[in-house]
Amino acid sequence: MKSTPAIRWISEARGQSAPSDPPAEVESSRAGSLAGLGAAASRVSRASGRGTGAGFVAADPGISTARADFGFRSLNDVDKSSDPQTGKIVSRWLGRFVLESGAILPDLVVAYRHDGFPIGEGRQILVVHALTGSADAAGDWWAPLIGPGQVLDTDKFGIICMNLLGSRYGTSGPISRNAVTGKPYGRAFPRVTVRDQARAQWRLLDALGIGKLALAVGGSLGGMVALEVALERPGEISRVVPIAAPARIGQLAVGWDNIQLDIVDKLGMAGLDLARQLAITTYRSEIDFEQRFAGRVEPDGTPSIVSYLRHQGRKLLERFDEDTYRTLVWAMDTHDIGRDRGGAVAALQRLAAYGTRLTGVGIEGDILYGTTQVREMVKVATAAGMDAAYREIHSTKGHDAFLVEWDQLTAVLAEALK
Repeated sequence: MKSTPAIRWISEARGQSAPSDPPAEVESSRAGSLAGLGAAASRVSRASGRGTGAGFVAADPGISTARADFGFRSLNDVDKSSDPQTGKIVSRWLGRFVLESGAILPDLVVAYRHDGFPIGEGRQILVVHALTGSADAAGDWWAPLIGPGQVLDTDKFGIICMNLLGSRYGTSGPISRNAVTGKPYGRAFPRVTVRDQARAQWRLLDALGIGKLALAVGGSLGGMVALEVALERPGEISRVVPIAAPARIGQLAVGWDNIQLDIVDKLGMAGLDLARQLAITTYRSEIDFEQRFAGRVEPDGTPSIVSYLRHQGRKLLERFDEDTYRTLVWAMDTHDIGRDRGGAVAALQRLAAYGTRLTGVGIEGDILYGTTQVREMVKVATAAGMDAAYREIHSTKGHDAFLVEWDQLTAVLAEALK
């Protein structure tokens, strides 16, 4: 028997009593134009010492550290057909794609998996993966939530998950072939934003004939993209559920990200190993590490926590590359729903006008995108007139709770789909 989900049901829905502090708009640290990634992205580039004034890495076929395996070895049943009803990961060519920076991808390809109700015959749900994930939500990282009788019930809904733009599991990214040079882009792959990633998702949805979504949901970077998917087409989504994702990237997260990117830039794949170890320390909580590793030492005398982090670093090297990691982390650092929209309140008013509902899900002990950030987003949404609610997952797992707390996630998603 499943235990009762330990969720703190804290609602800030429109019309209900709000906390004593009045709703306050999230202030944008990246306000300004994004023509060519403009001032916003240029500040990020100058601060980190990466990129050009145009906001993307200029093509240089002489710089490429990408592997040539095209990223499929850790996925099963990758199929390059265009059949959207297979329950397998398939890829689709979508033609020319212009990025926010003005850079052009002549051949956008998006990998995806669709399960459940056929397209055009039932309500469709979009699930968006996090930083190093793939399109295989139903068969891998969210499998306990997707399927017949599960909360994302494939007997009632169609479930689609795509590999994010800039990733390496079938969608265009640094390991993709550059049509100009005939070689993988590598570090020359143009910089992309979270909005670019959302627009790429809509490009595929349009191609498949999915015009409306009952729900868009994702955790961490996936939650950021889900927000932008909703904001790109405010009349086409009934509810958006960002989990452990704020209205804009927090500055502590930007700091951590840029430390990781500096390590990768200086050390290549060895740096990716270390960057992943550093990232893991932000994905879990102090309580989790204490419970699992306090007093434990490996036979060779290495503290068990150190051995665990080294193992996680090695695991990522088996399936990822530094150019893709750099691309995705940089995209995450561009996240700000209020940028070029007059602020977060104005942005979310677009969703309110169409009746789109929002559930912001915070995670207890999350030090990366903490509950304060998610609560603030919900307050802003309420101020914008949205039907918005805050839900909180209790866990010792920190940020990664959205990948392990199945009962609590089931309760949150079941409520969102009512």
